[in-house]
Amino acid sequence: MFRERLTVPWVWWLLAVGFALSVLFALGLYVGPVWGVGVAVASMLVAVGIFASAAVIISVDNQEIRVGRAVIEHRYIGAAQALDAAETRNRSGVQADARAHLVLRPYVSTAVEITLNDPADPVPYWLISSRRPTELAAALDRAASTTVAE
Repeated sequence: MFRERLTVPWVWWLLAVGFALSVLFALGLYVGPVWGVGVAVASMLVAVGIFASAAVIISVDNQEIRVGRAVIEHRYIGAAQALDAAETRNRSGVQADARAHLVLRPYVSTAVEITLNDPADPVPYWLISSRRPTELAAALDRAASTTVAE
């Protein structure tokens, strides 16, 4: 029904390559080209590892929403609301609830707030970064309506 992969923007990759090249140049001149290449390659491997681990997949199917490793069934979802950049800043900052489940990425300015209706769960809502918040909220609403109808 819905699938989105949040990865770092391409500008971050350019910054990582620029950093590796500056390390190559600086260490290559100071200690020698072998050390420069070695540390530059190591810095790129670290960047690839960090960027890969920061990626998160959001998927909605007929039974549940999965955000990274976190999963919740549709029957526990009360409502889903798409938030613009200003609303996302407020809900993740001054209006945030410390008990909320946050999956936020600094390079994505919009989000979806998913209100939960499970009395046994202390988490009041999930706040999830999304580049397509309107589509994600609509997919959750569609899934919730088919869950109720079944």
